[in-house]
Order: sequence, then C-alpha cells, then structure tokens
Amino acid sequence: MGDLTYDPEVDAAYATIGRPIRPGEAARQVSVALPEGISGELLLDFDRDGHLLGVEILGASGLLRPEDVRGQ
Repeated sequence: MGDLTYDPEVDAAYATIGRPIRPGEAARQVSVALPEGISGELLLDFDRDGHLLGVEILGASGLLRPEDVRGQ
C-alpha cells in the first residue's frame, strides 16, 4: 500500500503507489484533466517503464475529503 502526505502551506498532497519513490525514479509527469467545475490539479508520476509511482494533488483541500488531510 502507498502513503499520503499533505502540506497545508501549499495545499498539496502526494500519494505514493506501493513503496516510496527513490530519487530520480520519476521520469515523466502527466497532468490529468479534471471535470468542469472542479478546481485543483492532478499530476501522475511514472517511471521509465511507464509504471505509475504516485499522484501529486494540487489544491488538495478542495479535492480530498477533510478527514484525509486533517492531522497530516
């Protein structure tokens, strides 16, 4: 299982998929279009082989449930 971290100063969260990501392992970042009326941004991190490593969530307090960012 992965891990979710939240930084309230920049309202951003990061969810890893599986083990922690090693420095330099993320080779490509892809932005995901959100439905109209939803603010924020999702960025997917992939390794060189196209495996999903993690998801960066900008504007996280508006995209995640309050209990998922509280106490981080």
